Amino acid sequence: MLNIISIDVEDYFHPSEVRRAVAAELWGTLPSRVEAATSRVLDLLARHEVAGTFFVLGWVAERHPALVRRIAGAGHEVACHSYAHHLVFEMTPEEFRADTLRAQAVIADACGRKPVVYRAPSYSIVERSMWALEILAELGFTHDSSIYPIAHDRYGIPGFSRHARMVETPSGPILEVPIATVKLPGGTVAPVGGGAYLRLLPYCYTAAGLRRINHQEGRPACLYFHPWELDSCQPRLAQGLFSRVRTYSGLNRMEAKLDALLSDFRFSTLTGVHSLAPSGAPSGAPSGPSA
Repeated sequence: MLNIISIDVEDYFHPSEVRRAVAAELWGTLPSRVEAATSRVLDLLARHEVAGTFFVLGWVAERHPALVRRIAGAGHEVACHSYAHHLVFEMTPEEFRADTLRAQAVIADACGRKPVVYRAPSYSIVERSMWALEILAELGFTHDSSIYPIAHDRYGIPGFSRHARMVETPSGPILEVPIATVKLPGGTVAPVGGGAYLRLLPYCYTAAGLRRINHQEGRPACLYFHPWELDSCQPRLAQGLFSRVRTYSGLNRMEAKLDALLSDFRFSTLTGVHSLAPSGAPSGAPSGPSA
């Protein structure tokens, strides 16, 4: 079973937990670490001969175009992670469209490819911002990976399909690919898709979740992480105990866990796993909503 490995390319000062302490106006004054951190990711994937989907922040692409070209040149899929890492549900539709167009343009300028796969910062397409899918379809996006079907203090749509499904919008269809979850006894849905859950919890938790999805459900799983999650020497900018634990715990163990995942499971790009047939329907995946 081929699973999806995806990387949200942003610097250590971009996460939502850090933005509470560092205003966007100050980003340009901070020393960037994104090139070195992403190089570690590229080297890790190269060792395992795995291609992944890199959701690049437009702000990063504008300032580090050579990094985007290196990602594309290594055979990875270049996707869009917005321009300025604003949460979708905090923007108006007009602001979201402008932010997305700007991100598409700078990413295309950097690597010569217009991205058609999108992921919102902090999975911020929620019930009240579902209108964003129509705008993405209007702008030519064929795939989105912004909806997390869990209950969370910042994001999530509990009850949304746990597996890839086509969403119809007035601008056309778009394939939604959620991050990996498992359904526990009693109906609780637990996240197993990487990121902080991989950093904070034992490796066996994520591995058991992926095996359950692959072998019991017969479905691919979508995992994600950030380059800064491999950088244990980054400045600690997040404030408050909860934010610091959520952001920085497990950084020194993350690369070893990713190395184990890439050894124990098979991975590819998002569109490599969920390609679209000429009709626009998902290829090789069951059709219709699935819980």
